Order: sequence, then structure tokens, then C-alpha cells
Amino acid sequence: MRGEILDPFLHYLAVEKGLARNTLEAYSRDLIAYLDFLEQEGISSLSETTKLTVMAFVMALKKKGLSLRSITRGLVALRGLYRYLNQEGYLEVNPLEDMELPRVSPTLPHILSVREVEQLLEQPDTESPRGVRDGAMMELLYATGMRVSELVDLPFGGLNMEVGFVTIRGKGSRERIVPIGEAAMEKVKLYLERVRSVILKGRDSPYLFLNNRAGKLSRQGFWKMLKKYALRTGITKKITPHTLRHSFATHLLERGADLRFVQAMLGHVDISTTQIYTHVNQEYLRKLHRQFHPRA
Repeated sequence: MRGEILDPFLHYLAVEKGLARNTLEAYSRDLIAYLDFLEQEGISSLSETTKLTVMAFVMALKKKGLSLRSITRGLVALRGLYRYLNQEGYLEVNPLEDMELPRVSPTLPHILSVREVEQLLEQPDTESPRGVRDGAMMELLYATGMRVSELVDLPFGGLNMEVGFVTIRGKGSRERIVPIGEAAMEKVKLYLERVRSVILKGRDSPYLFLNNRAGKLSRQGFWKMLKKYALRTGITKKITPHTLRHSFATHLLERGADLRFVQAMLGHVDISTTQIYTHVNQEYLRKLHRQFHPRA
């Protein structure tokens, strides 16, 4: 049941819906867990399942200690699977057609202050080739708010140094054009002049940022590199590549940027996804009020 059901559905999500690889992997894990649950319950076909079956699965997940957010993601995957099978004629009835998902309170993202970002960006050694590359990548990540997957996949041709823009291919293969800024321009220029051609040694690569073997730097490789520099700063906050993306958006809004502008820069399809940063901004203002108001 697993291969004949999941493979076509995941292919449909990738091709028709344009879901990102990470999302597909998460959905796949959730759906495999559900099919395993059905097998344990002696249910051999999805046509035998009802809404009560799904609710029993949810209760089993709660007993395992899964968070509401993880359970909700699994329900989203299940609802999509049942809808797909119903539309394709594999199921006559969709038992989850009118099922409402639990409300999940938005988790406020971790952000750095402007000074903390500056401390982080000051860490790479600009006298070493690796430091020049690392500094360019970190600066570009903060300057554009792109995702780490977009950064490591960034093609050399996506960079326009003349006008100071970068073309980013995001989720669902949607493209957006984002300005770079002078600080990032300088560091990327230094990387291009002093490092990239030395790494290539006459070879060719479609990627802008390269590892020491002239291949594409992995997401994990960049994460480890960022963690190393974060430890040097002594900042106790959790710092990941997404922390710089969150900080980028929050700092723009703190300085009066329009929410639609930030939405376009981040590549969010739905503005409600971007609105979480307005909550972060409000928390920041409340913190300042408590800190400085004499009667706060």
C-alpha cells in the first residue's frame, strides 16, 4: 500500500503543487507513520478508514508526546492525501472533507539585534580564502533574507553586480529579485576577485559559492560554519541560518518597511506568513517600553 499510494501523491505534490523538498520529506514521514498505524490496527486499505480512524491516530501521536504543531502538520498531509485519492477516483468518499485543523499559535522566531548581527558578520578572517567566502555568504544571507537552501543553490548567473540585485529561485521554483546592499556587494566582489577563480583552477561550476573541491557547499556545511562563528561571538542565543532570515525581516519592519515589501523580499506567497514578524516587532517595542518607561 505504501509505494502505490505515497509515490504518486508525493510526485503530485512536487510537480503540481511545487512543494519544497523539506516539506515533501516531512509529509512523507507523517504519512508513513499513518500507514504503519493502519497496519498495526489491521486495516489493509484506506477505503476502510473513517474520521474516527484518523482521530485514533492523533491520540496515538499525543501519547508519544508529539507537539500540536507536528500533529497538525501530519493532519495537513493526511487531508491532502485523502483529497488527492478522492479526486483521482481511488476513494469514493473523503472522510476528512469537512475536518477542521487545530489552531496552532504562531511561534515567534529567534532574532538577533543589529549589534549581534554585526558581531557575527565580523567573525570571518578576511585574510584567508575560506574566511572571505564565509563572510560573503553570511553577509549575503542577511542582506537578502534568503533561505539557506536558496543561498547554497544560488547560480553564478543569478548575481547582477552592476545593478546590485540577485535573482533567487525559491519554493515552487518561484523567482524573485532582491537588492543586495553595499556591504554584501563589497564582500561578494572580494570573494569573486580573490577566491572563486582560485578554487575553480580553470574548471567550471554553475554555483556561486563553492567548497574547497569546487563543488556546491551543502546546507549542513554552511550550518556548521555559521555555528562556529556564532560560538566565537559569545552570543548565547540560538543561531541558525534561519535566524539571519528572521533578523533581516524584523530589522526591516523596525525601520518602517512596508509589510508587502518584506513579503516580496522573503518570497512568501501568503502575507499572513510574513505577519508573524509584526508580532516580533510588537514584542520588541514592549521590551523597550518595560526597559525605559519610568512607570512600566
